[in-house]
Amino acid sequence: MDPIEAAIAAIDAHGSGEGFSYTKIAKEFGVVRSTLIRRHKELTQPRSDAHRKLHPDQEKEIVQYIQGLTAKRLPPTRAIIRSLASSVAGTNVSESWVNRFLKRNSNHLISKWIRGMDRARHRADSGVKYKLYFDLLHKKIEEYKIRPGDIYNMDEKGFLIGVTGRSKRVFSRRMWEKKEVTTGVQDGSREWISILACICADRSVLPPGIIY
Repeated sequence: MDPIEAAIAAIDAHGSGEGFSYTKIAKEFGVVRSTLIRRHKELTQPRSDAHRKLHPDQEKEIVQYIQGLTAKRLPPTRAIIRSLASSVAGTNVSESWVNRFLKRNSNHLISKWIRGMDRARHRADSGVKYKLYFDLLHKKIEEYKIRPGDIYNMDEKGFLIGVTGRSKRVFSRRMWEKKEVTTGVQDGSREWISILACICADRSVLPPGIIY
């Protein structure tokens, strides 16, 4: 907590009938006595608030909006956040404002590079489902005594026309850290060229294939 805010909290902790000394509390928390008096009597506001484009309550609304977008697998870009904040503030905010906004709300938001994921795929993107899958896989391998040389993994990489690659998005920190949402969705309806790769559990590989 900021020292001046901590000092004010200490003053407010006194009962209405209890006396306190501004001088003593200012010395205890290492703040200027006159500043403490003005702030406690609400004659001035914190310098950080004075330089903000938005009121803290407005920033809170934007944070909640971003969390809502994250839940829908649509984490916004920095440009979207900047546009939204500019609309709320009634004036253009700078890129540096976005940096400060993310820093102020780092307990709730996190910025990450991602690639888009088709809607059909993101429905299966769940840490719980991954664990269930691998638990079942290991169980069947042991049950049927499957050898590594008989286990293959195939994957494909699609090159989509007109779809952007990596982009930096802002997520709800809680959802990201719990791995509830780690990517965004994209249209997924465009044609693509695919490259297939197949690797065996014994570390051998098959030549890659290309599908036009």
